[in-house]
Amino acid sequence: MARPKKDAHIDLSEAQELTAGLIERLTCPAGKPQTFMRDTKAPGLRVRATPASAKNPQGVKAFVFEAKLNRQNIRRTIGDVRAWTIDAARTEANRLRVSLDTGIDPREVERQQQADKAAATATAAANVEAAKVAALTVGEVWKDYIEKRRPFWGDLHYRDHVDKTKSGGLPSGRRGAGKQLTKPGPLAALMPLALCDLDQPTIEAWAAKEGKTRASSARLAWRLLTVFLTWCAEQPEYAALLPTKNPAKTKKAREALGRAGTKSDVLQREQLAVWFAAVQQLQNPVISACLQIMLLTGARPGEVLALRWEDINTQWKGIAIRDKVEGTREIPATPYMLHLMATLPRRNEWVFSSNTSATGCLSEPNNPHTRACRAAGLEGLTLHGLRRSFKSLTEWLEVPVGVVAQIQGHKPSATAEKHYTVRPLELLRVHHERIEAWILEQAGIVFDAKATPGKFQAVA
Repeated sequence: MARPKKDAHIDLSEAQELTAGLIERLTCPAGKPQTFMRDTKAPGLRVRATPASAKNPQGVKAFVFEAKLNRQNIRRTIGDVRAWTIDAARTEANRLRVSLDTGIDPREVERQQQADKAAATATAAANVEAAKVAALTVGEVWKDYIEKRRPFWGDLHYRDHVDKTKSGGLPSGRRGAGKQLTKPGPLAALMPLALCDLDQPTIEAWAAKEGKTRASSARLAWRLLTVFLTWCAEQPEYAALLPTKNPAKTKKAREALGRAGTKSDVLQREQLAVWFAAVQQLQNPVISACLQIMLLTGARPGEVLALRWEDINTQWKGIAIRDKVEGTREIPATPYMLHLMATLPRRNEWVFSSNTSATGCLSEPNNPHTRACRAAGLEGLTLHGLRRSFKSLTEWLEVPVGVVAQIQGHKPSATAEKHYTVRPLELLRVHHERIEAWILEQAGIVFDAKATPGKFQAVA
């Protein structure tokens, strides 16, 4: 029997025994979206052809299965004729036929398979994500924590969070430190741990170790850690990694770090003369002026060191101080303080500048002050002790407590102070200049308060 020509007509109204030649000759008439050729050997098996297009000049041909279920016509694509053999397509069609005969809808089976596959994919993705979260270290979460909370903190509070976690090992920038390296912060040992491993025994062991060598610094670090863990417990992505109870809030950890003692380092009235004499003999005039202004303002050391030239108002004789309570407070610029600042070199934006500091700003002058105090026989007096001294010395003058608190930047301690007492800068100046004059008198320093302060010096 002669082989039919490629363009020979196929009677699609009748079922055909599918062959490769028939499938090759099958075409979809123009104007029709698709056409079907039935198979005689596998009931329900069809070959579907779609019209030729620019993308598919021969059209698309695929094996499909078609049958009725509950009086509804169903059709499922088996696969491309180029990928499936005729026998394989017949086997698949017969399988689908058997499923229908037993009341199983292949469409539902496929949907369920797709749903199972999607669920398995989602579960796998969730497991991967859970593993990533479980592997998060304290340091990684700490970084996320301080970045999200930074807008609500002051600069000092933010710096505490950074400093307490530093790994150390870098060259010390302190004068006289030589080749010494910086020490790790109290919390540095906890940073590499997985957050889920930060339990009570771990924190208690950490507190016991740190409490033996640097209890004061460790107490602050412990408070920061406690607040950090409370924040983690409120975040959906971290809450599951921590126990219900904050693991840092334990009696053992608190006892290991001890209680902060009451500090009493303070300058007495009769010690003012030797202290000023020793400080004024320091080789660095910037440090000398800085220490004197710390005493004469009662400000926190960091507040004095952070002063910029733009904070000094020579016209209205005021100083804007950035503090941790109100954000900014203004105190009087007293005559002797203006005189001290007028003699300082104006190298950059900082009032107390430094040629050796990376920031251009003087770091806390603990060592020079310690040397000066040792020379004056006043060992043990700290920089914060100067702030304490200012408050104590004002008792000799019976200055109103609220005035001193406002100059120092303490929170009001009474309702009347907080809500009803408003003191302008000029009223503060009356008391502050009296305090300064009395301190200078006790120190034996002769100073003309009415003299014009020296001009600022500009240096290259």
